[in-house]
Amino acid sequence: MAKLSTEELLGQFKDLTLLELSEFVKAFEEEFGVTAAAPVAVAAAPAAGGGAPAEEAAEQDEFDVVLESAGDKKIQVIKEVRGLTSLGLKEAKDLVESAPKPILEKVDKAAAEKAKEALEGAGATVTLK
Repeated sequence: MAKLSTEELLGQFKDLTLLELSEFVKAFEEEFGVTAAAPVAVAAAPAAGGGAPAEEAAEQDEFDVVLESAGDKKIQVIKEVRGLTSLGLKEAKDLVESAPKPILEKVDKAAAEKAKEALEGAGATVTLK
């Protein structure tokens, strides 16, 4: 059997209807014992040498900045929250007082680290998830 290139495989999938593609996914799951979320990683594993997809999956690229507590300097923390978000004074105050609450969601690592540093500098306790 001739090995198909990635471009050739994509060309074949483009010609399928959604129903045919759904049937293919089910057959793929049964054949390889995987779920619908994993076929891409399983198919890429032999080409990448086996270990690379697991390393890529372990690396997180989106973070949530969660305010655990405001600490002693609540006013400075409220100012930082307002600076990091587009919240008004009342909304920022309510958010800080109802900690633990997420301040920023799905931000990149650099933005999350910067926000964490700013909030901790104001006296808050922050975690990244």
